[in-house]
Amino acid sequence: MNNIFIFYLITMNVLGFVLMYIDKIKAKKHKWRVKENTLLTIVILGGSLGSLISMYTFRHKTKHTKFTLGIPLILIIQIIFLYYTTYKI
Repeated sequence: MNNIFIFYLITMNVLGFVLMYIDKIKAKKHKWRVKENTLLTIVILGGSLGSLISMYTFRHKTKHTKFTLGIPLILIIQIIFLYYTTYKI
């Protein structure tokens, strides 16, 4: 795999993890929040694993079906896509 792509995935997953954490902190303090569309966009753009780990680490968005089902589903689709594009079976 290309080093740039690996760096991109690491960056997106760290961003997904951090944004979910920031949103949790903001929610506790009743302050400005990260939009759900922003969180889901990061997931779709490759940050699904980091977002999923963060979601359960900080117990954030775990009662929202679009996150509890959506993020794992997107992650599975991304893994399948990555597998087939990498190994071209």
